[in-house]
Amino acid sequence: MVKQAKAQRMLTHDQIWGALDQLAARAGLSPSGLAKRAGLDPTTFNKSKRVTSDGRERWPSTESIAKALAAAESSIEIFARMIDNDAGNGRSVPLLGLAQAGLSGAFDEAGLPSGKGWTEIALPTAEDSRAFALEISGDALLPAYRDGDVLLVSPGTAIRKGDRVVLKTKAGDITLATLKRRTAKALELQSLDAAHGERTVAAGEVAWIARIVWASQ
Repeated sequence: MVKQAKAQRMLTHDQIWGALDQLAARAGLSPSGLAKRAGLDPTTFNKSKRVTSDGRERWPSTESIAKALAAAESSIEIFARMIDNDAGNGRSVPLLGLAQAGLSGAFDEAGLPSGKGWTEIALPTAEDSRAFALEISGDALLPAYRDGDVLLVSPGTAIRKGDRVVLKTKAGDITLATLKRRTAKALELQSLDAAHGERTVAAGEVAWIARIVWASQ
């Protein structure tokens, strides 16, 4: 009698990259933020690097995985469990660099992600189905946020005095600020960029405003 071989699961390209995305999320980072913390080129784990221009799958090296685990203070055992459970513990949300957020076409009229340039990131929590993430670049927002931090923005969450928000004007400017006061006619903001300080924006100039509900620190 010929014994039937037991079917074995093969390790897939998507599982490896999905586990790296989960590893970054557990550390409160984007994939590029994890790469930078690991001492790698910031684009090492970007989605654009996962498939070559001619369609071939590109796999992360064992060295880059080892450095990522060290940077995230995680272990190979935890990483293996992430591979085996590639659904993850969080929900993927659209991700865009803050520098690109002010470009035309990045958002629709309702302030939701639109157009090209968006990737995805798995974050610890995202109860709002319309939530999206923005990645900080540079040090202009110190000490509130540093280079590589990821902000979870929730258009569906109510905004109160003292909340940190992302506001886009109809002129296309993006501002990260603390809401000091809001009336029917205007919003008073304390910019998180020390160079801009306090400002008042007429209600009629606001394209959309959304609350920052979580940030990697």
